[in-house]
Amino acid sequence: MTDAPTYTASTYTAPADTAQTDTAPTAVDSPFLTVLVRLLRAEDSHGAWERRSDADLLADYIVTREERRLIPLIGDPDPDTLWRVEKFYGAVGLRIEQLTGQVASPMMKMHHEGFGRVVLLAGRLVVLSRHLRDVHRYGHDSLARLEEAGETAAQEAAALIRRFPEVADA
Repeated sequence: MTDAPTYTASTYTAPADTAQTDTAPTAVDSPFLTVLVRLLRAEDSHGAWERRSDADLLADYIVTREERRLIPLIGDPDPDTLWRVEKFYGAVGLRIEQLTGQVASPMMKMHHEGFGRVVLLAGRLVVLSRHLRDVHRYGHDSLARLEEAGETAAQEAAALIRRFPEVADA
């Protein structure tokens, strides 16, 4: 019987009998990106992404300005794009929980044409409210921008929870 691969926050331990040619995922050195990668890996119930690196998993979140220019201004988002947006805000909610101990639940309502709204709630407190548009063009310029967007949203929400703890506890 072989050892099964194990995952923790952002580390990967390959099975003992894995050949040297297999590439193990690398850790991401950011609290937010670590949470996002962990959330993405949790969705992989059949192990299809097991050998993909963390950077490879996050590559779909990167859309350069040149790539964005090639995407039409008007279009419907595909299910994969909507899934990525949901996972991004889910990771923001998990990061808020790491920072404050409060569960922050995301709720997203999107129109099929790519506009809508996402809110994160902690108790009765709305800790994040964003209007989204042109979701079919969703992405960040780089991993650094992705990390900055997620961590900034989480830090701002955590500040609101600290400012209004009685509402967040309700």
